[in-house]
Amino acid sequence: MTNRLKVLRAERSWSQADLARHLGVSRQTINAIETEKYDPSLPLALKVARLFAQPVEQIFYLDGQT
Repeated sequence: MTNRLKVLRAERSWSQADLARHLGVSRQTINAIETEKYDPSLPLALKVARLFAQPVEQIFYLDGQT
């Protein structure tokens, strides 16, 4: 799964720690998601989408789909 999390975070000038605080997860979790080593759970993906006011499908998508 590919994601736009790093881009969205950078648009707000947030560090990984800032985003982690907003989502209630560790900075390591954010790093793992951004580097595509970990796919977020559905509840976490929904929290991310809500935080950035975008549909989940515009943040997370299957490889090869944009």
